Amino acid sequence: MKDLLEFLTKSIVDYPKDIVIEEKEEADLTNLTLQANPEDIKIIIGKKGKTIKAIRELLKIRAIKEKKRFSFNLDQ
Repeated sequence: MKDLLEFLTKSIVDYPKDIVIEEKEEADLTNLTLQANPEDIKIIIGKKGKTIKAIRELLKIRAIKEKKRFSFNLDQ
């Protein structure tokens, strides 16, 4: 899950070196927390939240495939 999120976010931001992803696994739940440069937050969220929704959908598909649950938070 972390590798997919890292690939997606680093591909669209202006400062990919500032991306920090924290992953905590508990039984069948994976908690992902993403920290990024403040200028990149607006890119990750996207217009009307469309980009972040698409990222969550892709993570959801991966979680279903792996039979896991996930939680994704964007930390500023």
